[in-house]
Amino acid sequence: MFFREARPADIPQIQEVRNAVKENQLSSPHLITDDAVLEFITIRGKGWVCEEYGKILGFAIADLKQDNIWALFIQPEQERQGIGSKLQSLMLDWYFSQGKQSVWLGTLPGTRAEAFYRRSGWIENGKNGSREIRFELRKEQYQGLHPQTP
Repeated sequence: MFFREARPADIPQIQEVRNAVKENQLSSPHLITDDAVLEFITIRGKGWVCEEYGKILGFAIADLKQDNIWALFIQPEQERQGIGSKLQSLMLDWYFSQGKQSVWLGTLPGTRAEAFYRRSGWIENGKNGSREIRFELRKEQYQGLHPQTP
């Protein structure tokens, strides 16, 4: 298994992963279009994938325009193998190297994602919409947890 930057050709598999998750599911698979993914990985920010034998197992996308983590999802059968942690590190190392001082994300309460972000040092900072918890991570917090970060 290896990690690399996402490319436009990855979008169909990124969509497969996004629609396969058991938590934080979309109400309709058509809510996130291929064009939206393309914009996020090429214009608004950057994405990363974990790949094995040509199959994408997980992906992460950071959005520089809204200073947030747009996506971090893993194929359900690939969870608990460190893929999410590695994707998060790659994404946050890059994000903070872009001169950004803080980043936020939203996730549903009571999910494995919520527990993952808490373990990763994210701080709860209110609500995102009516249902999600809003988490924030500041550059100095992240650097404290990952001293090798630029």
